[in-house]
Amino acid sequence: MSALALSVLLSLVSAVAYAGGAIVQEQVAVSHPNEQYAPLRRPSWWAAVALNGLGGLLHVVALAYGPLSLVQPLGALTIVFALPMAALFVGRRAGATAWRGAIMATVGLAGLLSLVGASDAQSLSTPQRVFAGLVTAAAVVTLMIAGRAAHRHPVVRSVLLATASGIAFGMSSVFTKTVAVDWSGGVATADLPSLAAIGVLATAGLMLSQASYRGAGLAAPLATLTVVNPVVAAAVGITMFGETFRYGTTGTALALSCGVVAAGGLILLTTERIQRTHAEAEPAAAEREDVFLPTPAEAPADALVREGVLVEQVAALREELLVPAPAAPAALTDGPSAPDDHPAPGGTEPPAYYGPFYGAAYIPVPVLDRHRTRVKS
Repeated sequence: MSALALSVLLSLVSAVAYAGGAIVQEQVAVSHPNEQYAPLRRPSWWAAVALNGLGGLLHVVALAYGPLSLVQPLGALTIVFALPMAALFVGRRAGATAWRGAIMATVGLAGLLSLVGASDAQSLSTPQRVFAGLVTAAAVVTLMIAGRAAHRHPVVRSVLLATASGIAFGMSSVFTKTVAVDWSGGVATADLPSLAAIGVLATAGLMLSQASYRGAGLAAPLATLTVVNPVVAAAVGITMFGETFRYGTTGTALALSCGVVAAGGLILLTTERIQRTHAEAEPAAAEREDVFLPTPAEAPADALVREGVLVEQVAALREELLVPAPAAPAALTDGPSAPDDHPAPGGTEPPAYYGPFYGAAYIPVPVLDRHRTRVKS
């Protein structure tokens, strides 16, 4: 088996492992929404961790044997593989838009695969690594500053931060490629800066991706991340690693066209998955909606009487529904006790999304409203 074929095989198995790990993570989060530390005690969660670890290991080995411009885009197949796997194992059916996106992504990546030419594995020299690190840092910092300046426009801010995250993730794969090519059975002193760069870029990408999801939804940043990550890695592979496509200029143009088709399919997959999840969550959220009983200050007594509800009945109902927390003993407190501003959170665990960082699942953190007292219906 040639090195290119082995790299493709490892990339495909890696994408399958990532998709399986993401699906298991999502199922654990949905089945145990109110138990914060329960996943640590459940074998299924550790199985997801093992699948993600296997996917990461195979991805690194694939980078050692294959071109960066091919291995990184193939990692996006995680989203494509997640569709049939979710339908087979957890009974989640995808819509027509998702299947169109999957077909587009598959065709685009297949065309890209057919045009990749075999080349010897190359690494980056020390000046090239320094140059790549400085350019990456400058680009990420510039996008962060631009995102901060655009705080009044949440969508623009989200896309800018997602672009910075995609650059950081893509360049972390570039440095992973250099370490994999230079690997000789042990960690050399010359590889320590590259290993440090991998850790810094991966951490920065994770933090920026988390920040990009605030205030603008998930569709725009997740689609941006899914596309920018492989594009950046492929561009560096072509320009700095000497990776080429078949048929010269014509092959390069065709490869770019295939990349555009694959990117469009990934965007369709991402947005359809998010919109479908939100559409399924809205009816359930409406059934579990919290009931806020008006106080006399908020609703006058005569308005309540006109609606056929007596103030005394509302007060009695409030006494039945509200269970005050036990007050602290007077001897142990120096002043009046603080009101209970920690209502019980409503709803269930938010759904997981198949993120761009090696197929890991992103689970948004629920935000509690601490300014109103909630009464569960």
